[in-house]
Amino acid sequence: MSNNINIKNRKAKFQYEILDRYTAGIKLVGTEIKSIRSGKASIAESFCEFNDNGELFVINMHIQEYSHATHFNHNPKSERKLLLQKKELKKLYKDVRNTGLTIIPLRLFINDRGIAKLVIALCKGKKLYDKREDIKKRDTKRRLDRVKKAFNN
Repeated sequence: MSNNINIKNRKAKFQYEILDRYTAGIKLVGTEIKSIRSGKASIAESFCEFNDNGELFVINMHIQEYSHATHFNHNPKSERKLLLQKKELKKLYKDVRNTGLTIIPLRLFINDRGIAKLVIALCKGKKLYDKREDIKKRDTKRRLDRVKKAFNN
């Protein structure tokens, strides 16, 4: 079984300060897992939200329709339920409601048993000056690496 699927949300670390991480299962229907296994999914613009019953759903996650399916194909932008333990759900619900934090998916992967999992993070949005500071740190690190490489050669 090929489990080298690793779909990342690259903008999440730049736009949010990550406070806590969780690994959640996803409730998929029909041909969605086949599309994920072929690498045809995106979590770039997605986020997580609780419904009225206290269940956690991932919103705006795009899983492309499976090419070899019939008329029983899935909806690419549908909401998908996330599977976590009850105490984790309660903690996340409390943090989101009381402190105004956000839940963002960071990585979609297939584990060694062939099951699709989603790494989600409890995040706090960064201010503009924090983003500028990250860009500045990245640039100085890049320059320092160039100088080290030139010095070693």
